Amino acid sequence: MNQRKHKPLIGISIGDINGIGPEVTIKALLDSRLQKLVTPVIYAHGKVLSFYRKQLGLEDFNFMQIRNIDEVHHKKINVINVMDESPEVIPGMETLEAGKMALASLDQAIKDLKENKLDALVTAPLNKNNINTPEKNFIGHTEYLTEAFGVNNSLMFLVAEDIRVGLVTGHVSIKNVAQNITAENIKNKLNIMNLSLKNDFGIGKPRIAVLGLNPHAGEEGLLGDEELNIISPVIREFKDHGHLVFGPYSADGFFGMMHQKKFDGVLAMYHDQGLIPFKSLAFESGVNFTAGLPIVRTSPDHGTAYNIAGKCLADEGSMQAAILQAYDIIRHRGNWEDDMD
Repeated sequence: MNQRKHKPLIGISIGDINGIGPEVTIKALLDSRLQKLVTPVIYAHGKVLSFYRKQLGLEDFNFMQIRNIDEVHHKKINVINVMDESPEVIPGMETLEAGKMALASLDQAIKDLKENKLDALVTAPLNKNNINTPEKNFIGHTEYLTEAFGVNNSLMFLVAEDIRVGLVTGHVSIKNVAQNITAENIKNKLNIMNLSLKNDFGIGKPRIAVLGLNPHAGEEGLLGDEELNIISPVIREFKDHGHLVFGPYSADGFFGMMHQKKFDGVLAMYHDQGLIPFKSLAFESGVNFTAGLPIVRTSPDHGTAYNIAGKCLADEGSMQAAILQAYDIIRHRGNWEDDMD
C-alpha cells in the first residue's frame, strides 16, 4: 500500500497540441473535485497551455511550471516542458512538429512511470500520421505502451458505467482480422479481461460475454466456421475451469437488445464490432483503458477532432472520466488509501 500522504500523481501526456487534447485537459482540470482527488502533471509545454487558456477564454486555469517530476507541487496543476521550445500551435492543422511533441510527451511520461514517480498515466489523443516515420512505426498508444513495458499481451478495454468492451484484435485491417482470431489470442484476451475485472474493477466473479466473428455468429457454420471451430471450444474450456464466460453471441442482436447490461465485460472480435456500439452508448463518458500492463493507463475514447480544435466546443466528459477511472483503478489495485490529511 502506498504510504505517501499526498494525493496520487496522475501524469497527462498532451497528445497532439493542434487537436482538442489541450482543451479537454484544461476543462477537465478546472473541476475542483478532480484536484481534490489527484495531483495532475501535464507533459507538454507551458506555452501550449498558455495559448489555449487565452484562445478559449479559460482564464481561471492556472498551472505551475516545473522542470521535472521531483519538483511536483501537490496543491497545483503541474506542467513539465518536454521540449526546450514549443512548436507553433495551429489548431486544426496536422504538423510534424506537433507529432514530435506528442511523442516526446508520451516518452517522458513513460520514463517517469518506469521510475515509479507517477501513479497512473492519462493519454490525450494524438495523430498517428504525424508521428509515424520510416524509423518509428507507431500503431497506437496501446501497442506502444505494451512494448515499452515489456508485456507480451495487453487488452484494449473500453469502459463506462454500464458497458465494458474488450477487443481480441485492435488496430488490425479487416482483411487480416480472421487470421488473428485464434484460440490462443482469444484465451489471452479472456484471461486479461477476467483478471482486470477482478483486480482493476473489484468484481469478484466476473460474467463475460463473447461475441461471434461472423454475421449471426456463423449460423451454425452456414456463414463461417470460426464460431464452431475456434470460439465455442475456448468458451467451453473457460466454463470447465469455473469461469462465467458465455457465447458466442451475434453482435447486432446482443447490443440491439442491450444484453451488455447483463455482463461485467464483453469480448469483441475486432475493432469496429466493439467500438461502434460502445461509442454510440457512451461517447461522452467512455474511457479507453489498457488492461494487462503493470502500470495504469487510461485515455478519453475520442480522437484529435481537428475540425473543432481551438473553438471551445470540445466536451471534456471523457477526459474527466479517464482521470477518475485511473484514480479508481489505483485504489482497486490496492496502491492507495483514501486516508489523506
